[in-house]
Amino acid sequence: MKRNALIKMVQFSILLALEVIMCFTPLGSIPIGPMVATLAMIPVILTGILLGVGAGAAMGFCAGLFSFIVWTFITPGPTAFVFTPFVSIGDIHGNGWSLAICFIPRILTGVVAAVSAKGFSKLLRYKYSIFTYSLSGILASLTNTLLVLGGIYLFFGQSYASALGIAYEALLGIIGLTILTNGIPEAVVAAITAYAIAFPIRKYVMKDPNLQQIKKENL
Repeated sequence: MKRNALIKMVQFSILLALEVIMCFTPLGSIPIGPMVATLAMIPVILTGILLGVGAGAAMGFCAGLFSFIVWTFITPGPTAFVFTPFVSIGDIHGNGWSLAICFIPRILTGVVAAVSAKGFSKLLRYKYSIFTYSLSGILASLTNTLLVLGGIYLFFGQSYASALGIAYEALLGIIGLTILTNGIPEAVVAAITAYAIAFPIRKYVMKDPNLQQIKKENL
């Protein structure tokens, strides 16, 4: 039991280090044609899949904290107020909902990754791992995208439109376009990464007995 706890602690620490890199360096973003996909949620998703709900939520909290630090102290751009109550752009101010948007979607990303991975594993009886991990990555990534953009529209719609210099009536279309051009590519990257990394770790490093059993049944 102590060895398993130590292994999980090491895995969490490695993923946390990756999260720091993703959040505080340009390595956290990759260009996909004219679009840019963020990799910041990948360690959160992997933590949820590999280590469960509690660890996934904790990593999501860390991701939210790092995002808060970036938007408050490092790059407080014109839309920073939607993620931090301590930045004002003219008469536009953040508030308590800023913290909710910054933290809750990221925490739930780790939770959704863990719950969906466990649920799909049981539903598919561990035999179709590519679907289990890929779908978990997609759902978790979209959780973050939809909750962040939905929260911005719901709580800061008018202010956000003003900060972007667009009419409020056009904001919903801009958000929809953002989902298509950023959210979907990020979900695809999450799906590929979740299967490519989480599956071999669970099977060969964590020695998941259910995945080991699949190999025996196929012999």
